[in-house]
Amino acid sequence: MSQADFGRQEIDLAEYEMPGLMMMRRVYGPSKPLEGARIAGCLPLTIETAVLIETLQELGAEVQFCSSHAFGIQDHAMAALVKKGTGVYGWKGETDEEYVWCLDQTVYFPDGKPLNMILDTGGDLTSWVHEKHPDIISGIRGISEETTAGGITLNKLLKEGKLKAPVININDSVTKCKIDNIYGTRESLVDGIKRATDVMLAGKVCVVAGYGDVGKGAAQSLRGFGARVIVTEVDPINALQAAMEGYEVLTMQEAAVKGQIFVTTTGCTKVIRSEHMLAMPDNSILCNAGFFDTEIDVKWLKENAERVNIKPQVDRFKLSNGRHIILLAEGCMVNLGCANGQSSFVMSCSFTNQVLAQMQLWTKHEEYHVGIHRLSKKLDEEVAETHLDHIGVKLTKLDEEQAKYLGVPTNGPFKPEHYRY
Repeated sequence: MSQADFGRQEIDLAEYEMPGLMMMRRVYGPSKPLEGARIAGCLPLTIETAVLIETLQELGAEVQFCSSHAFGIQDHAMAALVKKGTGVYGWKGETDEEYVWCLDQTVYFPDGKPLNMILDTGGDLTSWVHEKHPDIISGIRGISEETTAGGITLNKLLKEGKLKAPVININDSVTKCKIDNIYGTRESLVDGIKRATDVMLAGKVCVVAGYGDVGKGAAQSLRGFGARVIVTEVDPINALQAAMEGYEVLTMQEAAVKGQIFVTTTGCTKVIRSEHMLAMPDNSILCNAGFFDTEIDVKWLKENAERVNIKPQVDRFKLSNGRHIILLAEGCMVNLGCANGQSSFVMSCSFTNQVLAQMQLWTKHEEYHVGIHRLSKKLDEEVAETHLDHIGVKLTKLDEEQAKYLGVPTNGPFKPEHYRY
C-alpha cells in the first residue's frame, strides 16, 4: 500500500469521529457557500486537518495549506491530499527556514491569484502576509484564528494599529477552548509523555506551569494517573481555582526541587529557566503543552549542556552539576511531537468552529469591521449540539413556561454572552 493510500484510509476513518464537519458537508455542501473563496491555511498537517481541508473544498473553496509545526505533520495524510491535487506544504522535521518557505507558498494560488481568506494558527500566516505581502491585504475578507497564542499575537497587532482585516478568534468559542484545551489536553498530553518515555506517572511529582484551560486539562490527566500535582500560577483567580481543586500551588523555584515531570501550559516565555533546571532532580522530564517553544529556555539548555538524542523528539541533556534533563519535542507541543495531537472528536469541535467562521467572514463580510470578533453564542451551541448524537447525549427541551421563566428562547441561546462555563 502506498503512503497516499494509507493516508486516505486514515482520513476516511477520522471522518467517523468528526461528526461536526460531516454535518457541515451535509447541510452546506449543496449550496457551496464558500465558492470564490481562496483559503490559505496554516495548521498542523494532521489527519484531522485533512478532513477540514476536504470539508472546505466540498463547500466550494479553493484551499492550500502549510504546516504550523515542524513535528505536527503526518506525511502520509498530506500525500493523500497531494494525490487529489490539493496544495499542501510541509513535512515532518522541516527546518525553520523550510517552514518560512512553506508559509510563503500559500500566499498565491496556482493561477497566480492571491489568497482572499486566511485560516490561521498562532497568527503566523496573518503576520507573514501583513509584513511581507501588504499589497494583498485589501483583498482579504477575513481571518479565522485557532489558538490562544494566536489571539495574543493578533491582539498585539490590533493594539499597534497594524491589523488590517477582520478576525474571528475561534479560541473564544466555548466549544473550542474548553473541549480542545481542557479535554483534548487531558488525553493527548499523557499520550505524548508515555509514548516518549514509557514513564509510570503514579506516585510521581508533576509540576504544571499555568492553570488556564490547558493547565486544567493537564493537571486533571496527571492526577488521574495517580501523580501528585503541583501548580504554578501568576493569576490569583487561577491560583485560587487550583487550590480549591486540591492542588498545591507554589512558585517554580519552590517546585523545581520537588518535581520529576514538568509541563508548561502558560503561553508565556522562559517559564522554566536555567536556575530551575539546575535545581531539578536527576532525569527530570520537561515538556510543553502550549503552541510555541518559548516556555522552556531550550536555547540555554542546548548551549550549556551535553546533548544525547535518545530517539526522535526525546533528548537527554547532562548539566554542569552532573544531573540530567530529559526534554521532549524540543520544548514544542509534546502531544504533537511525541504523539498524534488531539483526538479527532476534539478537533471536530474546533474545526466546525473554523468552518462556521470562514462562512461568516466570506458571506457576511460587511458585518465584520477590522478587529477581533467571536462567533455568536447561538453558533457555539449549535457546534455542541452537532456532536451530541455521536456520544449518545439526549437533551432536555424547555417548554414555553420554563423558557419564559428563565427569559430565554426555547431553542437557545441559553446563556448570556458573558457567561463563564
